[in-house]
Order: sequence, then C-alpha cells, then structure tokens
Amino acid sequence: MSLQGLYVCLTVLFLSTLISSQLFQTCRLIRSTSDLAVLTSEGDITIGGLFSLHDTVLESPLSFTAKPLPTHCSGFNFRTFRWMQTMIFAIEEINRDDRLLANLTLGYKIYDTCSTPFHGLRTALALMSGHEEDQGNPECLDRVPVVIGDGGSTLSLVIARFLGVFHVPQVSYFSSCACLSNKLEFPSFLRTMPSDFFQVDALTQLVQHFGWNWVGTFAGDDAYGRGGAQIFNDEVTKLGACIAFYEIIPKNHEKAEMTRIVKRIGESGARVVLVFALEQDARALFWEALRQNLTGIQWLASEAWITAAVLSTPEFHSILQGSMGYAIRKADIPGLQPFLLRLHPSKYHQDPFVLEFWEEMFQCSLGKDSSLRPPCNGSEVLVNTGNIYSDVTQLRISYNVYKAVYAIAHALDLMLLCEPGKRPFMWESCPNSSTIKSGELLHYLKHVHFTNEFGEETKFDDNGDPAAMYDLINWQLGGNREVQYVTVGRFDETMQPKLMIEETNIIWNGNQRQVPVSVCSTSCPPGTRKATRPNFPVCCFDCILCAAGEVSNQTDALECEKCLSEFWSNTRRDTCIPKLVEFLSFSDTMGITLIAMALLGSCFTLAVALIFAIKRHTPIVRANNSELSFLILSSLWLCFLCALAFIGRPTSWSCGLRHTAFGIAFSLCLSCILGKTLVVLMAFRATLPGSNVMKWFGPLQQRGIIFLCTAVQVVICCTWLSVAPPVPRKLMTSETARIIILCDVGSPLAFSLVLGYIGLLAALCFLMAFLARKLPDNFNEAKFITFSMLIFFAVWIAFVPAYVSSPGKYTVAVEIFAILASSYGLLLCIFTPKCYIILLRPEKNTKRYLMSKSNTERKY
Repeated sequence: MSLQGLYVCLTVLFLSTLISSQLFQTCRLIRSTSDLAVLTSEGDITIGGLFSLHDTVLESPLSFTAKPLPTHCSGFNFRTFRWMQTMIFAIEEINRDDRLLANLTLGYKIYDTCSTPFHGLRTALALMSGHEEDQGNPECLDRVPVVIGDGGSTLSLVIARFLGVFHVPQVSYFSSCACLSNKLEFPSFLRTMPSDFFQVDALTQLVQHFGWNWVGTFAGDDAYGRGGAQIFNDEVTKLGACIAFYEIIPKNHEKAEMTRIVKRIGESGARVVLVFALEQDARALFWEALRQNLTGIQWLASEAWITAAVLSTPEFHSILQGSMGYAIRKADIPGLQPFLLRLHPSKYHQDPFVLEFWEEMFQCSLGKDSSLRPPCNGSEVLVNTGNIYSDVTQLRISYNVYKAVYAIAHALDLMLLCEPGKRPFMWESCPNSSTIKSGELLHYLKHVHFTNEFGEETKFDDNGDPAAMYDLINWQLGGNREVQYVTVGRFDETMQPKLMIEETNIIWNGNQRQVPVSVCSTSCPPGTRKATRPNFPVCCFDCILCAAGEVSNQTDALECEKCLSEFWSNTRRDTCIPKLVEFLSFSDTMGITLIAMALLGSCFTLAVALIFAIKRHTPIVRANNSELSFLILSSLWLCFLCALAFIGRPTSWSCGLRHTAFGIAFSLCLSCILGKTLVVLMAFRATLPGSNVMKWFGPLQQRGIIFLCTAVQVVICCTWLSVAPPVPRKLMTSETARIIILCDVGSPLAFSLVLGYIGLLAALCFLMAFLARKLPDNFNEAKFITFSMLIFFAVWIAFVPAYVSSPGKYTVAVEIFAILASSYGLLLCIFTPKCYIILLRPEKNTKRYLMSKSNTERKY
C-alpha cells in the first residue's frame, strides 16, 4: 500500500506540472489506458462516468524496472452497477425527449474505478486523454466536457483535484465529505449528494432530541469516515454531549485491531454508537460484534450503509434490528426496473461489465474455463433473482445519479440556447455541440435550476452542494423476517423546525418501544448539583445533594443557589420555603412549663397573702410588720406575673414591658426587704440607753426609703424606654433554617444598669440581713433573708453565662427561669417559716411565746 500511495502522489505531481506547462501543447499519455475496461456510447456530446463497480484491486508488485502488469479488480458490487445503469437509463430517456437538448444526443464513456484512488486517477486520465495514442490523434481535444462520479469521497478528492486543473465539471452522486465544499481546492466539483455537514447536523439533532450524551463513534479509515465522524464529534461536544470513544476501522480489517475496537464499546458503557463508514467497513465491524456476541447497542448509521442490502441479511438481524440513520430522499423512477432487467450477455456482449455481472449474479461461467464455476446454461432470468440490483424500492443513490444526468442536460440546454451578446463570456461566440468548453459548461452548471418530474427542485449553492433533505430510516423486521426500511422522520435544512420525528413508529434495538438511554451518568434531579469526576469527561459526574439553605430547581444544575435570608431549602432541596419563625410561644412545651411555674408561684403568693390577711391580728404577723409583708408579697406576685410577658411573639409593646416590669417589680420587692431589715436592725439598736435613732425609721420613713429605692429604677427604665427602647429583632443567619425573633435590648448600657441596680439592692439587703443575723429569732427574719439573698445571687450569677451561651428562644427561657427561681427563693425563704407556724404550730403564734423566746435569747 505504501508503494501504491507513493506512485499515486508522484503521478498527480507529474501530471499537474505537465498540464500546467503544456496545456495548449501536444499532450501524450504517460501510461496507456487501453487495459481499462470502458463502456461507451456515441453521441453529439459525451458524458464521462466513474463508478466503483468493484470493491478492491488486486495489484501486481511494482518493481519500477518494468512496465506494471494490468490491474485486476475483484468484488463485484451489484448496487453500484445499478447506479451505472441508472445513468445510462437517464441519458437514453433524455435522448428520447424532444423538449430537452432537441436534435442532440448524449453519449457516455464509463469506467470502473475499482474503489481505489490510483485506479480512479487512471480512469480520470483516460477520460481527459480522448483517443488512445495508436489512433494518430496526439491532441487532447476529444476529452469529455463533464464527468459524473465518483461515489466515494476519497476517490472524489483525488479525481476532483485532477479534473480541476482542466476546469472540467465533476458531478458526484455519492461523495458527501464536507471537505469537498471547499471551492479553493475543488473549484469544479459539484454533487447531488448533500454534504456531510448537513448529515452531521441531522445526526447531532437526533442525539440531542433523544437526550443521548454518551455516544461512541466509529469512522472508516478514509476521507468520508474521518471527516464526517470528526465533524460529528465536534458538533455533539458543542451541544454538551460527550464522545465515549472514537475508533478508526482499519481498511485491512486486521483481526486483532477489530477485536480491540469492538471491545471498547463494552468498556465505555455507551449504548448508542455511530458508525460513519462505508458499507464494507461497517460490515467488518458488525461481523466482529457478532463474534463477540455484542447486543443491546443502538446503532446510528451514516447514509453510506443505512440502506445497504449487504447488511440487512439475516445473520445481522440480532444486532442491527432497530438501527437508525439518515438516507437521502428516494424516488420511484418509472421504467427503471424493466430497463435494469433487459440485460443479457447475448444482447450486450460488447459491454465489458455485463459478462462479469451475469457470472456473479448466477454464479456460473460464460467462458471456456469453468473449473471454478458451472457453465451458464442460458436459462438464467434476472426477474427471478430478487437481487439488490433489481430492487427499486430504495432508489436513493440511483436517484442522485438520475438528477446528476438531468442537471448536466439542463446546463447544456441553457448553454446551447444562448443568444449572441447575452452570454456570460462576451468575447466568445455561442458554442455548438463540437465546441463546448468545460469551463463555460461549469458556469451554466453552477446556475442550473429546474424542477424535475417528481416535483423536486434541483440547484446548487455557492459550494456546489444541493439542498439537504433526508429521510430518517429505522430498520424494522417484517412478518417475513426481512428488514424493512421504515421512514420515521424527516430532516430538511430549508424548513423550520428542521427535524420532524414520528416517535410512535420507531422500534428500537431489541424490538423495544422505549427510547434507549445512553449516558455516562444519569441526570441529576432537582435538589442536587453536578460534580465532575476527576479525569473524566464533563458528561461523567456525581450528583451531590445541595447543602442546607441551597436549592436547585432544574435538572443537571451546575451549582446550587442560596436561598434569600428569610427562606430555607426544603427537604428535597428543590424549593426555598419561608424559614420557621422561632420564639418562646404559649403552645411550646417549654413555654407551657414556664407559664405553669409562673402561675403556680403567683398562686402561692396570693395564698400566703390570704393567710396573712386572715391572720393579720396574730402576734407573728404583727411582729413582722404586716404592711411591709403585704407589699413584699404584692411585688413578688408582680415578679411571677411579669415572667408571662417574656412568652409569646415579641412585639414593640411586649419588649418594652418585659424588661421594665421585671426591673421595677424586683426593685420594689428588694426595696421592701431592705427597708424591713433596716428597720429591724435599727429597732434593736434603739434599745440601747440614750439612743433616739428610731425617730428616723418610723413608718413614714420606711415608705420613703421604699419609694426612693424604687423610684431610681423607675427613672432608669423610663429613660431607657425614651432613648433606646427594646424592640423586636429577627435573628437570621444563612446557616440555620429558623428565624429567631427576640427582643433586642436597644441599649446594653440601660439593660446593664437595670440588672446592676437590682444587684446593688440585693447586696444591701444581704449586708443588712447579715448584720441582723444575731438578733432574736422571734422578732426578725434576717437568717431567712440572708438565705434568700444567697439564692438570689446564685441564680443571677449563673444567669449571666447561661444567657450569653443559650441560642434562640432558650435565651428567653433562661431569663424567665432566673426570674422565677429568684422569686421562688424569696417567697419560700421569707414566708414559708411564718406560714409553718401560723398553720401547723399555732401554739407558737402567741405574744407570750414570742416574748419568752425573746427573753431567753437575751439571757444568753
């Protein structure tokens, strides 16, 4: 193959140099083409034809010391032979038509390129050389003005470069490589086959439509396969899909390499695989897939093999049933089938291809040497074969050939019907059939525009390409277990939308109705985000649940979005919902507990007050200053009740009330205790000889002390409410799902002054009680007040760190607990001993007992 490629390159280089320097001089054949089989028919204008009637060439070794032996082609292709016959049919049909090219006949000169670039170049050279060298005409004046062919893109690339030197128009019927649209490289190339660019556009839209984002790609090792597959890979990647693998099918179909590339399918996990290759390469790939028992793959076909009969045979049904791909539009050409069936060796013995066609069709021999095959007996009939050659149900490429012939005929008709002075080449006269110049014909061919008998427009764009229209074909098994090419959609690049699919008519691989799934990773549902796996394509990812407070409300979200400050993510992380508003409510378990404690404390306080009211004339009540006792009980009752203001949704009113009521109530209570202790202490000091201190601590003075001490707290609270009152505040953080509504103290200084003043009063009470601790128990309660103050201090000292460290509503609960605990401490320590004597030890509630107790204490 390397020697052959070198020979092709040297030949093209030499020809280009020779032609460019001696275009108008005497031309001479470098190598005789007399050994090439050719089918000719005389006419006023001859059209060249190039068809790959064989699949391979059996080349003799090149020694470069002797003239190469004639080449021999093998692997007769019935499908391509039908295309060639369609060209002849169209030419004969035009010759019978009086409306097109009247009084002129078209002839043809057809060669077999044998699917080989080197052989194709030799046939193109034969078309350009005109007569053979032994015919005595050294001038290259009898070359064809236009060429139809070839089918393969690789061959057309070589031939188009060669014909472009002569400006000879070339109209291909099956070359779809997008590279051929480059008019700088291929100025005289046109085609009736849409460019692969449009086929790839259709394939990528198909992949996008069904949501396949993990697709494998196989390409034939030629310009058609590599070019088309590369464009497909690029376009699919732009749509966000990924290529699971990309492998080249070797032309020699080497077993080890075929085994390796087919194994890639299973390793990749892809369930949709595109094969962009000629039918010969696709067939080799599927044979290996059969050998490895590879099933469950949805195959996507390029137009080169989607209607290839060689692949629709029963052995491939198990893996190819359900395959899908695009095919160019088909047409039913009237009269073509009888024309195809007319062939017989006895009628067309001058046709060099009919004899081989007949032998391959019936597997018999027409020659004398019949050692390999039995001789043909003359009873063979084409009608009974049912071969792809005579099958006219899928006339797609044949229709392209048909359109190519008619496009040339219309261009010739326009060219020959010219009027002097109105031609595009003003310096030349109107041509006749013997003076047609290829460059001028190319101009008319580029601008041809007509509607054929099937209602389809034929024209070429600036790149020499036709409008792209495809049928979406689905391979389905009929009742007779034969493959049916069912049209399940359309692609028309001139329409919007371009792609129309009848999904209900599709049968997928494995005889399934459900669309196959081919993804590297399943889609991430709302509530998650995509996290790309390291060293993997972007289509391979993990689905990560959105963090708390973040949501994603779409499939395959790249990032989660944070909720607004007043919202939080739901459990599915797909919607932001209002955050739960948290405060110490009346329905909360903790709130109910604290309410019960506060009400119980207030009830206890009222009960003590009732007992004291009933027993107000008893010595123990009178001895403990009943007026101050009732005032202390009233303030304690208010302390218990003010705890209720801390429960419920904070409002401006409740925030202002709770702290001021608490401060004033406690100040009143402690002021009364301070005044009572101070009076008792001063009363015993007044019993000393010469002391008149009691005149400063009478009932009026006691009330003054209580009023002044309480008034200071009232002033602090009123100033607080006036300058920076407590207000409700929403505590919102992005890390929590709750909005905590609490009362902002407004002024930390004022709040500290309120608590500090209460602490000052408590300290003075403790000091006075401590000084009066040795007074007779009958008349004072200093010890109990001391204990109550110790409890008070312990509660409020513990309150500070607990208040600072408690979150949310627990801050309020700590404050309420401190209020209730200190209130209970005062109530129980001060009034429980008295109630015990009043209710359970009435014998001690006498003046005599109290006086005797006092006297006993004095003696000691």
